[in-house]
Amino acid sequence: MKIQQIPSRRDFIRTGCQTLSAIGAAAAFGTAGLMTARAQTASDYKAIVCIFLLGGNDANNLLVPNDAATYANYQKIRQNLALPQSSLIAIQDPATGAAYGLHPSFAPIAPLYNSSKRLALLANVGPLVKPVPRGSNGLPQLSAVTLPVNLYSHADQQNAWQNGVPQGGATTGWSGRLADRLTGISGTLVPPCISISGNSLQLVGESTQPSTVNTSNFGLVAPATDPGSVALQNMLSLSSGVTLIQAAQNSLKDAIGVAQAVNTAVAGSSSLGVTFANTDIGSQLAQVAKLIQVRSALGATRQIFFCSQGGYDTHSNQLAQQVTLYSNLANALAAFDQAMGSLGVQNSVTAFTESDFSRTLQPNGNAGTDHGWGSHSLIMGGAVKGGNLYGTFPSLTLAGTDDSGSRGTWVPSASGDQYNAALAKWFGLTAQADLDYVFPNLDNFGYQTPAFI
Repeated sequence: MKIQQIPSRRDFIRTGCQTLSAIGAAAAFGTAGLMTARAQTASDYKAIVCIFLLGGNDANNLLVPNDAATYANYQKIRQNLALPQSSLIAIQDPATGAAYGLHPSFAPIAPLYNSSKRLALLANVGPLVKPVPRGSNGLPQLSAVTLPVNLYSHADQQNAWQNGVPQGGATTGWSGRLADRLTGISGTLVPPCISISGNSLQLVGESTQPSTVNTSNFGLVAPATDPGSVALQNMLSLSSGVTLIQAAQNSLKDAIGVAQAVNTAVAGSSSLGVTFANTDIGSQLAQVAKLIQVRSALGATRQIFFCSQGGYDTHSNQLAQQVTLYSNLANALAAFDQAMGSLGVQNSVTAFTESDFSRTLQPNGNAGTDHGWGSHSLIMGGAVKGGNLYGTFPSLTLAGTDDSGSRGTWVPSASGDQYNAALAKWFGLTAQADLDYVFPNLDNFGYQTPAFI
């Protein structure tokens, strides 16, 4: 096969970058041999698995007040979007004794909250720069504090969650910065940050670059006899005196090495013995489970995974859409919990959800809801202090003390920084200087984090 001539240095670099993206394993080794140079000082293993619910999950139907008076208020405001009280899965906040109900589609993981205590919920969490003060009338004083850039915008709030700097200006993500600071406990063969959902800002650090794999198979490297693979190897073997081109060649070679290491490890592994549903989120969590299974072969002691589930922008037909979305999510989480149990790492792996924002408590005219702010999140794992509701559930009063407007868009009572910092602390980030680096606004909240883990 004849190799296509590359007409310029710029085209060579662009072609190399595109090939690297197709391979799916970013070479995080190029700068001073970052991953391989770090001494392995931690013998334990931990992983965090982010599941981003793209589109803005209406968590007002994920977690519903379940006592007579507050449910009646919820039902009055929600109107045609109110879940029947008899359909709710009853749970309780043991700290307050308050009764709540989960959406019925979460039946597969409800026992993790009620019985085995490996599931917790964090109420009313969202991007904040600083706490929002209340006036003498108890209402939020939004003009008195810096707010996240472009509240209610999908792209901006997804970025705010992922970069941990909701006032804007960040080009890296909090998970990537977390990996930057965890020297001595990153894997030697693969980068610590791995996306199963395409490119993710959340995993990009100053010195850490993520790896990406797909959901159908690991397929990161074509067979050696494949014409495309032969062409790529020939391209990489070209000699050049240009430093930048040589660096690009070395990066691609490193990426191929990462891919081959992953493929070899997975090919030699046994079956998980767990059936994941053939859904997008089910396939993603199945891939995460496989990578965790081969952690020792890859030399990994800390791993950060990013998954996503789309479809949550429910401006219409919300009830039916949520049944499907929540069922797929719950079944995938239940299978993942089972897989972690079979691997003996339930106490070492924590999965958690995030989303652009919640949605208005008050419905619109199309059997759906519009963009909101504070939302409720699920946290699952053996290290989680489950069977508890953390944070402060909002007062479901339109234009009330927790409403940023008049339709039930909740001002978060906990910031995304506080939520993610709790996970980062468990992961091994403890020094204040490191917390400041990863979460620049955490000091605005007195470094306080919810105690769900």
